Amino acid sequence: MTDGRSWEGNWVARLYERVRERGYDSLTAFAEARPTASLVALAEELGPDDVAGVQVFKGLVAEAERNHQITRLVRSQFVRELSESFPNGWPAVLDDETRLEVAMALGSWFAFTPETHQKRVDQAGDALLATPPPPGWRPLGPDDELLLTLLPDVTV
Repeated sequence: MTDGRSWEGNWVARLYERVRERGYDSLTAFAEARPTASLVALAEELGPDDVAGVQVFKGLVAEAERNHQITRLVRSQFVRELSESFPNGWPAVLDDETRLEVAMALGSWFAFTPETHQKRVDQAGDALLATPPPPGWRPLGPDDELLLTLLPDVTV
């Protein structure tokens, strides 16, 4: 966990400097090379003492907005949340305990969703609970077939 140092100075410049040091042209490319890593894990890789997960996410949102890729970002964040909550994939049984864990993962996903996509994410979460994917389903990136069905790219 970082302390207040992550917000000191020009953190945006620092973030992109770290991304370039690792051979990437964009924060998105860096994150997509690690599709199941949490935002915290991405931040720790970029700077364990001075980069925060929320900064990584702010940068990803800014790039996604510029490139008209918000829906892809939202699918990517689902992959990160599901991987963190269920490293072995979707639970085989949705009993009271696992339903709560799924709801918490979906809630985290929703919390990291730009307002423009929250209704679609809410509907996708409802669909996953109403008709669960196969046990062990573990999308490894934003182009997963089921994720594309739940959240297709929409031209706005």
